[in-house]
This record gives sequence, C-alpha cells and structure tokens, in this order.
Amino acid sequence: MTTLFLLSTIIVSILAFRDEALSRKLIFNPYIIHNQKQWYRFFSSGLIHADVMHLLINMLVLYSFGGIVESNYSDAFGERGGLYFFILYASSLVMSQLPTYNNHKQNPNYNSLGASGAVSAIVFSYILFDPLNKLCLYGIICLPGIIFGIIYIAYCIYMSKQGKDNINHSAHMWGAIYGFAYTMLLKPSLLLEFFDKLIYFRNVI
Repeated sequence: MTTLFLLSTIIVSILAFRDEALSRKLIFNPYIIHNQKQWYRFFSSGLIHADVMHLLINMLVLYSFGGIVESNYSDAFGERGGLYFFILYASSLVMSQLPTYNNHKQNPNYNSLGASGAVSAIVFSYILFDPLNKLCLYGIICLPGIIFGIIYIAYCIYMSKQGKDNINHSAHMWGAIYGFAYTMLLKPSLLLEFFDKLIYFRNVI
C-alpha cells in the first residue's frame, strides 16, 4: 500500500509539474470546493506538490515510515490491517485540511497542495506504536519519537500563527493529531501500551 501511495503521488506530481492546467484542476482551493462542490480536491491535492524538493521530502518521509506503520497495522489488525492503513492515509488527506477549508472557503485566492497532512498522520501513528524510538531530522538531529512529536506540534502551532510563509502548517498539525487519534481509536489498548512505554522509560532513567 505504501508503494502505491508513493508511485501514484510521484507520477501525478511529475505530470502536474509539466501541466499547469492539471495542477489547477487538482489543487486544494476551499472556495472552489465550497461553491462548485469539487470535493475530490481534498484527495487530489495530496497527489501534487509545489516543486521537486517538496515532493522529495514528503516521499522520503513516507518511504521511511509508511512501510513500518503498514507492518504495525498488519500486526495489530490482521487481515484488515491493509484496509485500515489505506483509510488512514486517504482520510487524513481530508481531516488534515478541514480546518483550512472552514477558514478559507470564502477566499478564492487561497490554494494548498501536497501530501504533508497524510505523511504527518503516518509519522504520528508510528509514534503511537513506538514513542521512544528515535526520529532523525535530516539524519542529523535524532530525538525519541514522543519528544519529536511535541516539538513538531509546537512548531506547527507557532508557524501557523505567524503566517509568514506559504506552508499550510495547520494541515501538518491536524494531520499529525488525526493520525495518532485514528490509530488509537481503532485499538484503544495501544494508548495504554504507549503510556506504559513512557512510564518504563522514566523509571529506567
């Protein structure tokens, strides 16, 4: 399933790089969605990216964590794991952008694109399964998943309030929260295991 997400996103993104009209048809524009009922844009916008670097970063993170989370889902949910994993990724594209949709549905000039919301959901599902395993930022700064998660959410909140760049930090944050919550709601015992691991770690140190 992770391979499917990777290949489809890479292919459509490359096509959109070469075809501006295609990019306009797929991009997340809350105003158009609201007025023309083009709900598909919640999903299609996750298949396109602003530039090659944007695409590479998202696909690298998806490649690094997607397979692990997919395997965790198979272990936790058996034969339904693949379906639940697919729903995680697809639904996070919607849930991560709902606040943005509500805030900008009267703004015809607002656009957003990229798989970052869904990728954030994958990473935070990974953190739920293994909060103490280290996550490395660009292979340089490595932190336990729980610490990385706290810093990530705080950064998203801060940058979203600043609003000084063209990055949809709100989608990153809500995608992360949704990925954690969705996985936990599928199997509430995972939350107990999550806290047990944190308590054990605290007692060890």
